[in-house]
Amino acid sequence: MNVLLIPVKEVSKAKQRLTAHFSPVERIALADALWQDFFDVAAAARNVDKVFVVSAESRVLERARSFGWEVIPESQQISESDSVDFASRWCVERGVDALLRLPVDLPLIQPCDIESLFSGLPSRPATVIVPSRDGDGTNALLRKPPTLFPSRFGPGSFAKHLAEASRCGAQIRVIRNPRLEVDIDDMEDLRVLSAHDVRANATYAWLQAHGFVRATEEMAGGSEPLRAQVSSAARQSADP
Repeated sequence: MNVLLIPVKEVSKAKQRLTAHFSPVERIALADALWQDFFDVAAAARNVDKVFVVSAESRVLERARSFGWEVIPESQQISESDSVDFASRWCVERGVDALLRLPVDLPLIQPCDIESLFSGLPSRPATVIVPSRDGDGTNALLRKPPTLFPSRFGPGSFAKHLAEASRCGAQIRVIRNPRLEVDIDDMEDLRVLSAHDVRANATYAWLQAHGFVRATEEMAGGSEPLRAQVSSAARQSADP
């Protein structure tokens, strides 16, 4: 069974690294755009059997229910690692034996990217990891079983997760995917995103309203090189 876990941070606390550049209202609008767009993409993934959403945001949980997903309400959020590990234990109690965690701030993600992470899942115990663009963070983490090792999200999480997986003897697969490697934390991430042919969605509207989106004629053809990079990365992915 292919099971997806989506942790959603309280939007009032999201995107703190952008505090010097945008007002709280603007940051909340960005956070809202990201999770709403991500939900639409996740709902379109064809081979996801079950979706769990863990959050303290009532609006997020309400929309998750509208998709027929299962929700894991939080009374408080300590950190992403705590939220994901709490939700992972919840899922194990309900019979889930493999769980893919994806964050909502992946604005270039497409349904096929989610589907590909479940393809050829290694035997138990195993983990599939997609690093962030700079190789420091963890943008996708699939664990079989879900509680195989504790989450270490934050600075240096990619190396920490690899070390944890190695310590417990898990089979490790590292996948490089340029779309999944673009997340939104700071101004540089927004500039990187604006260089791509972003879909016409809520995140695109936010970028446009804040002057990040280039003229249409300058962006023409921007998505084709990225598709080529993804195809190349898929061919080169291997089990360390």
